[in-house]
Amino acid sequence: MPRVSFAPPSLCLTFLPLLHRLLPSLPPTVRDVDVPPLFRERFILAGYRPVGLSWRCYVLSLFQIHNETLNVWSHLLAAVCVVMRLMAFTGPEGQGFSVDASSLPLVLYVFSAITYLSCSAAAHLLQSHSEQAHYSLFFLDYVGVAVYQYGCALALCLYSSSTAWTQSMLGQVFLPAAALLAWLSCTACCYAKLRFRRPYPLHRKLCQVLPMGVAYLLDISPVAHRLSTCSWTSNSALPLHFLQVVLFLLSAFFFSCPVPERFSPGSFDIVGHGHQLFHILLSLCTLAQQEALFRDFLWRRPALVREFGEQRLLLACASFPCLTLCCAITAFAMRRKAQAQLMKEQR
Repeated sequence: MPRVSFAPPSLCLTFLPLLHRLLPSLPPTVRDVDVPPLFRERFILAGYRPVGLSWRCYVLSLFQIHNETLNVWSHLLAAVCVVMRLMAFTGPEGQGFSVDASSLPLVLYVFSAITYLSCSAAAHLLQSHSEQAHYSLFFLDYVGVAVYQYGCALALCLYSSSTAWTQSMLGQVFLPAAALLAWLSCTACCYAKLRFRRPYPLHRKLCQVLPMGVAYLLDISPVAHRLSTCSWTSNSALPLHFLQVVLFLLSAFFFSCPVPERFSPGSFDIVGHGHQLFHILLSLCTLAQQEALFRDFLWRRPALVREFGEQRLLLACASFPCLTLCCAITAFAMRRKAQAQLMKEQR
């Protein structure tokens, strides 16, 4: 009977040391008492990555189990799904999709979704490098959120609104008000991050939640009007819009309340804490919203230019990079303040 050898081939013996050098073993995670207060989360007792490692270690921690792993992967995978769904839509399903005045708001919406998902994933993956990096990356995260808020507002206003809502007083002032609230949300979140230290007071959370809550109520008003005045069987996008509203409200609950970890500190450090549930629900909300907007786009595109006018559509799209620039400047100014504050504390 022939013998079977289980010895690894010589190629593996050559490749494994190279792989080990490229992907070195990472330091084990530590408990909350082993990292500065800035990096701790309430009721999360373990699974923290040590502060002050090289950037490469934090990049490679994408493949490590820690208390940010699901936060990162949920938004990374959602970003990939957004891109793949767009690529599928631009085929035959998109009925001759091309980038013009009528489709540009949809392209900007997809760009805004990828931006917020990518910025969030980067912030949670790399923020443990240093206090300066922590502030800078979360300021970038807030810019991504504001960009997504306005990308949603732009697309929902143009594709998901009824004629009655568009001609109302709210419809006339909608986009300027949405841009202002998106910038205010970014500014308030940056300010709250910089101003308050742990243990965080209640008004820090209110400073973050209230501007975003008001912005969401405004941004979703075109959809709320259609859901309340139209038959849901008349348009296949309406059940998806209802689903994305439910998912957003659930995600807002877990963002605002540290549950379930509050009731069993240490039990949900790696899987299941509130911020992870917030990330997962928000990712699902984005995918449902994207699908609804694709269907609304096909529904509204034939009459969109005639109803709004090409010049007005292009002007509305031009406001998107202006809002992005304003938020980026605000985040950069807050970063400078954070840097000065950290230097002052180190003296």
